[in-house]
Amino acid sequence: QLQLVESGGGLVHPGGSLRLSCAASGPTLDATAIGWFRQAPGNQRRGIGCINLKGDWTYLADSVLGRFTISRDKNTVYLEMNSLKSEDTAMYYCLIAECFSDYVLPLSDSWGQGTQVTVSS
Repeated sequence: QLQLVESGGGLVHPGGSLRLSCAASGPTLDATAIGWFRQAPGNQRRGIGCINLKGDWTYLADSVLGRFTISRDKNTVYLEMNSLKSEDTAMYYCLIAECFSDYVLPLSDSWGQGTQVTVSS
């Protein structure tokens, strides 16, 4: 089963940027769409973005649209985060997914460890 590993999180000031990476442990990522999800303390995990298999179409939730972008190469999916806000503070996860025009559907329950993003002054 495809195992995904997230990295790139950290502490950043409001308005700052981070780039998260999602890499596969074992098989490559180029056979599936990948979704990004986040979970803030006390909240449910929510899908915020998705990139299709070819990498030529993405979905981004309204809360991050215009600030976040998703891209991919053969082995890694990236979440570029700009103009970060305190409300972006969360644990971020990637997972195989199905992309729709208005949401992202996780296709597995094998969540990784995630990577923590903290936006604070």
